[in-house]
Amino acid sequence: MKRVFSVFPFHFRRAASRFLLKIVPARRVVCASVACGALLACTPSYDWRTVMNNDDGYEVTLPAKPRSDERKIEIAGKSMTMRMQTAEAGDAVFAVGTVVLPSADPQLQRATLDFLQQGLARNVNAKPEARATQVDLAAGGRVFGSEIEVKGEGGERRESRTIHARFVARGAHVYQVAIVSDKAPPREQAEQFFTSFKLF
Repeated sequence: MKRVFSVFPFHFRRAASRFLLKIVPARRVVCASVACGALLACTPSYDWRTVMNNDDGYEVTLPAKPRSDERKIEIAGKSMTMRMQTAEAGDAVFAVGTVVLPSADPQLQRATLDFLQQGLARNVNAKPEARATQVDLAAGGRVFGSEIEVKGEGGERRESRTIHARFVARGAHVYQVAIVSDKAPPREQAEQFFTSFKLF
């Protein structure tokens, strides 16, 4: 069966908190046990570990063992591959998505960045108001990126969701680094995640 997932493929462990972004219908959902979900919902744990992704050129610290997947997407009339690594802690999903472009064309980079930003915000019926940020390079230095924080209601039950995401293009890759949750995780946990993301 062909694997299909949205720009941000995830679900929350608690049945009451399931939320799938809808740019593409999700068919692949990974479930956790009710007991485990209830425990995590009450006492979120952050088991931080550094993940090196040599294929996509980044490292990041995630709060749990990540899951990986990929699919084909179309942006600006071009077919591309999007790969995802996601980890869950409590009711929050931490994820890094990488879109592999056919070239490092700046116009295509911008179209892809806009596609990702609009797609995330649309799922909570919000308008992304991006602000400038900087993303560290593992070898030192920084590159410019953008950042959004949106909150709204999404899903069939119109549940409240918070999305905090950063976006950056480098060469033939565009990255989406995001946290989606019922409510924003503690600021120090979010900062640890975002500042740990470094490009090779």
